[in-house]
Amino acid sequence: MARDSCLARVTAGVAVGGAVGGAVGAVYGTYEAIKHRVPGLLKIRYVGQTTLGSAAIFGLFLGAGSLIHYVLDICLVGRD
Repeated sequence: MARDSCLARVTAGVAVGGAVGGAVGAVYGTYEAIKHRVPGLLKIRYVGQTTLGSAAIFGLFLGAGSLIHYVLDICLVGRD
């Protein structure tokens, strides 16, 4: 069974992080928009900004974590 390449692992980490971050950001943005009584169509903008920001940050950190995990796997365990 072939192991994934570094790029494949990092890309998968970014994709999963973006999906989870987007979902959490959408829920949190909706809650905040309702809590602060954001008027009319600004709610959509507010929720969108929160969703994209959360997805980007969480994807970045999960991608970086995947990269670190891959490098440590090679250095400490000697697997490739």
